[in-house]
Amino acid sequence: MSIGAGIALFAIGAILAFAVNVELEWVNLDMIGYILMGAGAVIFLVGIVLLARRRRSESVTRTAVDPNVNEQVTRRSTSSTDDAAGL
Repeated sequence: MSIGAGIALFAIGAILAFAVNVELEWVNLDMIGYILMGAGAVIFLVGIVLLARRRRSESVTRTAVDPNVNEQVTRRSTSSTDDAAGL
């Protein structure tokens, strides 16, 4: 979601900075456009970094008693997978 929000902010900022030719006394639309473009670029980069770091790891420990020998058995398993379904 942050990647899409970054692109949207960048696009809105570019429209305000380059396509809108309205002069208002109380606000500078060019500056607001540049600020939105900068914020969109930062949010886009943060989204890319978070997407690259997104990993899921799972660690399971199971303890049971073996009925044949009456001995406690512990089984540990660890798996680490990338989750690409959230794109």
